[in-house]
Amino acid sequence: MEGPSSRTAEGSAELVGGVFAVIESDPGVFTTLLHKLGVRGLEVTEIYDIEPWATDHLDPHGLIFCYMCTDSEETNTSALEGEDAEKVWFANQLSNDACASHALLNVLLNCPHVDLGGELQELQAVTAEISPVMRGLAVSSSQFIRDAHNSLARPADIRGSLQVIARATLEADKARVKAAKGPPTKKRKTIASPSKSTENGDQMQEQYHFIGYVPAHGKVWELDGLQRTAIEVGELDSQSSSGSSTRGWMDIVRPALRMKMHAYMASENDHVRYNLLAIVDEKYLSASDELEMRKRERQAIERRLQDAYPEGWTDKVNDVLLTSAEEAFATSLRPATEGRVFANDFGSRKLEKDVHILDMAARKLPDAWNACVEAALAAKVAVEEEITKARDTQTDHIKRTFDYEPFITQFITCMHNEGLLEAAMHRGNIKEDDAQEPAVKTPTKRSRKAKAKT
Repeated sequence: MEGPSSRTAEGSAELVGGVFAVIESDPGVFTTLLHKLGVRGLEVTEIYDIEPWATDHLDPHGLIFCYMCTDSEETNTSALEGEDAEKVWFANQLSNDACASHALLNVLLNCPHVDLGGELQELQAVTAEISPVMRGLAVSSSQFIRDAHNSLARPADIRGSLQVIARATLEADKARVKAAKGPPTKKRKTIASPSKSTENGDQMQEQYHFIGYVPAHGKVWELDGLQRTAIEVGELDSQSSSGSSTRGWMDIVRPALRMKMHAYMASENDHVRYNLLAIVDEKYLSASDELEMRKRERQAIERRLQDAYPEGWTDKVNDVLLTSAEEAFATSLRPATEGRVFANDFGSRKLEKDVHILDMAARKLPDAWNACVEAALAAKVAVEEEITKARDTQTDHIKRTFDYEPFITQFITCMHNEGLLEAAMHRGNIKEDDAQEPAVKTPTKRSRKAKAKT
């Protein structure tokens, strides 16, 4: 879809800069986009229910709602710009197919306790005092943001976006030449082909759009790049708005999400028309810090055990845990020795635990050692799960962005040169009498991922 300002341009050409290609509404794609933008400590996960049991434990920084829309949806010009809305960092969408990055940036740049990285911090500082339209212009003209966005798109989608811009530019040039020559005569009048209208109709049915939800400045906001300004959803209570905690904001945004989901509810024979993504703290960081804390706790407990039982303490702990102790503190990426930590308060928490161990009675040390190893085993499982998830995401990213077209073109060319192409094309056209076995149709697998076409 086009932003409110881009609708005034001739055709559907981009206002500034290059194209933004279509990307998928997938949590792995958005997590990779976060990392490419320089954001640290966050990831994106998909939410399948908005009830408290499914969302409260996540403590999301913001939400991104993807839904199917049509060109018939109009910009809400009734939204008023107030002083509170001016405090929210909000950018209008001025480039086609850029709504995914716009929704992500609109949420991230309103989160005060997030490590945005150098590029986004500079963008936030430069655009702090300008209008949403100018912010959208800054996003659209940013080569850094565009490259990060397009690095997650399929090569075919990038080529398709370039073809759309080229076709729109040619049509705009033809329109200018036609206007300069005057009104057309009857001989020059043409009729649009039905196939083209059908194609445009299909494109209208497959358009998706992203909007963000985030708590900021004491209120919850809906951030839609196609609207004039940020839209207020509700006001946080005094306790949440006065402090840094915004845990209660999900209770405010939940009714608005229910309305959106009900409006775009899928029918029985149709695919899902929406999905909901949450920006949350990266689970690997917390799981890794937990394991690192257990490593240091083990060392402190073993020092106390050595002092309390000079003759030996291994016979006083669980034999099974003693056997698996070395493997319990090592992962596929790190050895059992102390490694990197991520939390800013890790040092203070370790100091408190060291003091607690020093004050512990000698008879409680073996049980404390057993509990430490058991906790390390659980933390290791959590770390390995996150490592596996990251590897799967990277594998999917490589499969998605690899350009298969040159190989397919060369393969078909070689088959043609060897005289095998025509036989392969007519292989299924065998007469029933001559057929040795019935033809087997290759089943088609429908992708579950909604293509984010805006």
